[in-house]
Amino acid sequence: MRADLANLRVDFPVLDQHVGGHPLVYLDNAATTHKPRSVIDAVARFYERDNSNVHRGLHALSMRATDSYEAARNRTAQFIKAADSAEIIFTSGTTASVNLVAQSWGRDNLKPGDVVLCTEMEHHSNMVPWQMVCQQTGATLKYVPVVGEDAEGGLDLDALDACLDESVKLVAFTHISNTLGTLNPAAEICAKAKAVGALSLVDGAQSAGHEEVDVQAMGCDFYVFSGHKMAAPTGIGVLYGRRALLEVDGYRVARGRAGGMINVVAYAGSEWKPSPERFEAGTPNVADAVGLHAAMDYLDSVGRPRIGQHEAELAAMAYDRLSELPGIRILGPRSGQPRAGLVSFAFAGVHAHDVVTFADQDGVALRGGHHCNQPLMRKLGLPSTTRASFYLYNTPSDVDALVVSMRRILKFFEVD
Repeated sequence: MRADLANLRVDFPVLDQHVGGHPLVYLDNAATTHKPRSVIDAVARFYERDNSNVHRGLHALSMRATDSYEAARNRTAQFIKAADSAEIIFTSGTTASVNLVAQSWGRDNLKPGDVVLCTEMEHHSNMVPWQMVCQQTGATLKYVPVVGEDAEGGLDLDALDACLDESVKLVAFTHISNTLGTLNPAAEICAKAKAVGALSLVDGAQSAGHEEVDVQAMGCDFYVFSGHKMAAPTGIGVLYGRRALLEVDGYRVARGRAGGMINVVAYAGSEWKPSPERFEAGTPNVADAVGLHAAMDYLDSVGRPRIGQHEAELAAMAYDRLSELPGIRILGPRSGQPRAGLVSFAFAGVHAHDVVTFADQDGVALRGGHHCNQPLMRKLGLPSTTRASFYLYNTPSDVDALVVSMRRILKFFEVD
């Protein structure tokens, strides 16, 4: 385990630069994280030495590529404590993973009278696919509300209990809100779903690279996440599903010899391979799976519990420092309550896009907008917020730079 998080910045080459004449302070980690040298080198080595298509080649490069690809699958199963590597399906990211469940399990199992439960804090990626499949199947989509003027109370678990009955077939919810920083009680919600015979899907985009994840202890049926939010390359994601739930027909049209997803093709019909092959049609993203493997090794060398604690401490520090500024409204858990490593806020009379543009002049990278949470923003009466999100390479000095930049912005806009 790496001893000192303060020294980790040197592992990330992209952070060694200036923006606007200032050292880069990168606080947009909820959107995407940077990659350590070990991940960059792993991807480069694959392209330099092993680049080939997988599973069907008998030459040396293809066999090495296949070994690396399946090693990444095994490592991913270990990373989230899945029972079997066959429960790991590689996708292009969280969005693709949710859509895969919606358009395979959902389309085959939902019918009129059935209910899918989401929450009001869901990212569009865990909302729109369920809107679509409910329209296709006649099922009904309902939302568990958030509590409080600034959603500081988190999910209304009493309302969740009131919604849960035998008509509910799936509860799809985020583990950590990408806007509020709320940590939802995943195991408790999954248990509530199971008690009425419903399945559960957990959006782990903001949790997989930030804390220990045990899908078996959590009790979820599906768990989805993206590599690029956990120090891995873009374009690689994961769908975990309990193996019994993955024995459904793959929905994606394959090319060539069915892209490895089919055992037999005949004019009269085709026979699918078992999971995970049946869901990975075509040529997979082998290089970035290799990069995902390297990222998981890196994160575990640091220690995910330490990463989560470090981020939470920075977010708490940012919350307290920002709360002293005039005209500010901060969403999500209040000071002293558990919060993941991000803080979303809005200034009266100043649009988030202006805040982000001005901060960029100070070398501070933030995110401004609705954060793919448009319904939640409308409920809270906000067009947008500014979001500062932290990762393992951020430090208290980054919080200092954030606050200094915000004070300059407020002075410019004469907010007092």
